[in-house]
Amino acid sequence: MRRVVEKTVALAMDGAMCGMMNVLQWQRRDQVCSQEQFASYLAECAGLSREEFYHRPPVAQAAQNGVWMEWDTPRPSGFAENDRVRVRYHPCSKGPSAPTVLLLHALMSSSDIGYIRLARRFNARGWNVAFPHLPFHYSRNPRGYFNGLLAINANLVRNVETIRQGVVELRQLMAQLRAQGCQEFAVMGTSYGGWNGALLSFLEPDFRFLALIQPIANVEHAIWGNPGSATMRRLLLARGFQPWGLGEHVNLCSPLHGVPLCGGERAVITSGIYDRVSPAKELLALKHRWPGSKLLHVRQGHFGYIALRKTLEEIDHLI
Repeated sequence: MRRVVEKTVALAMDGAMCGMMNVLQWQRRDQVCSQEQFASYLAECAGLSREEFYHRPPVAQAAQNGVWMEWDTPRPSGFAENDRVRVRYHPCSKGPSAPTVLLLHALMSSSDIGYIRLARRFNARGWNVAFPHLPFHYSRNPRGYFNGLLAINANLVRNVETIRQGVVELRQLMAQLRAQGCQEFAVMGTSYGGWNGALLSFLEPDFRFLALIQPIANVEHAIWGNPGSATMRRLLLARGFQPWGLGEHVNLCSPLHGVPLCGGERAVITSGIYDRVSPAKELLALKHRWPGSKLLHVRQGHFGYIALRKTLEEIDHLI
């Protein structure tokens, strides 16, 4: 009986959150690309290696403003707010040479209070913390749009470019921290943040651990099977898109098409057994793709706090 109630609550919570996402996307149903635009974009990217696609140029005119690190993005989106990178930096008492964990938030994350508390936990254990505002979130969200709505919607070209923008900026952040003396990093990413963190691990090697909490692993499922993307699917089908048609480009933006340079054995992947946004079977496939990685199963849907608690318990000896 307890498990029936547990599952019912998890599905209800996921349903409510996914329903809200669909309503928000419908309110902005003008945010959709055409087949021709997407085909042209795929043609531009054809033949690019992962390193070329996520090329990291040097940072120009970085600024430190109190707790904030800021610079102009090398992948401008055309939205002024989004094109200024902002990272909240929480140093520990050991100084800039201490290891640094990158806290990567979820899609449409509405509050940073929990991440700030998490930063204090890492600081107390001798870790510096960098909390980037991922593209189109928090301080980078253009006025008039719901937080994070422009990061994922029916504009597939922007979706991919936003992931590209975020990963390139994370590489630039790591380069700046290395210049200050940091030689070791870690990632703790949730859902959309876990997606960014997984792709980052294919490009940068010096991670002590990767803690990915219900990351988006199968990009095509995120579009065509995710209950939070029903409006997106409706809009894309109306434009003549065919389901499951990302083609070879999925290789550049899918966690299932690479292996962390630090080795899969440094990765902890947490799965919610009632999760329909990032289903357990997709994260099991990710574990098999990353040899040596550890997969945790928790009794929740995509939204909840059990997964974070269990992940922290698992990586406690690594902090």
